Amino acid sequence: MKKQAIAAMIDHTLLKATATTAQIEKLCEEAREYVFASVCVNPVHVAQAARLLAGSPVKVCTVIGFPLGANTSEVKAFETMNAVNNGADEIDMVLNVGAAKEGDWTAVESDIRAVVNAAAGRLVKVILETCYLTKEEIEKACGAAARAGADFVKTSTGFGTGGAKAEDVRLMRGSIPDKMRVKASGGIHTYQEAMALIEAGASRIGASAGIQIVSDAED
Repeated sequence: MKKQAIAAMIDHTLLKATATTAQIEKLCEEAREYVFASVCVNPVHVAQAARLLAGSPVKVCTVIGFPLGANTSEVKAFETMNAVNNGADEIDMVLNVGAAKEGDWTAVESDIRAVVNAAAGRLVKVILETCYLTKEEIEKACGAAARAGADFVKTSTGFGTGGAKAEDVRLMRGSIPDKMRVKASGGIHTYQEAMALIEAGASRIGASAGIQIVSDAED
C-alpha cells in the first residue's frame, strides 16, 4: 500500500497520562505533515488539537469512558458533549465491559446510544476491548453497537491485557452491517502488522507508531 493511502487510515495517537501540551503540539504537527486521518487524544487535549489542526483535513478524535468503560452512561454522554463543544470530530468510546460479560446487552446498547446521541452526528467508534471478551461476546457487542447507531467497532484501548488481532478484526467485520467499519488498535508498531489487520477487514488503524508504519510503506 502507498504511503499516502495508509496514512489516511491512521489515527495518530497519544493517550498516555503523562502527555504534555508540547507533545500534543508535536503530534498535531506530525499529523499535518503526514496527513493522517486524525489525531487521537485524551479529552483534556481536544481544544488544543482542534486549534492546531484548524483548516487541515486531519480530524480530532478523542476517547470517552477511557480506558475502563465503567463510567455511567450519563457521564459518558456529558463527556461526549463536552468534547464536541471543544472541537472533537470523532468519538472513540469504551463500552460497558462488565455489562457485556454478564450478558446485559440492553445495558450495553443503551450505553452506546447515549454517546451516539450526544455526539450529534459525529463519528462514533465503540471500543470492545476484545482481550476480555469471548467470540460470542464480540459478536453480540458488535450487534449492540450496530443497533445503537455507532459507525465503527474498535478492538482495544491499548490499556488492556491484549491488543489488536487479525482474527478478532475478521470476526468483527463479519458481525456488523456493510455500512459500519472496524478500527484496529493496540500494539500495532509496524507496516506489516498494520497491513495484516487491514487485510483482515480494518478500515482504520489506531497507533502511536504511525510515522514508522508510513515510513515502511511503498513510495
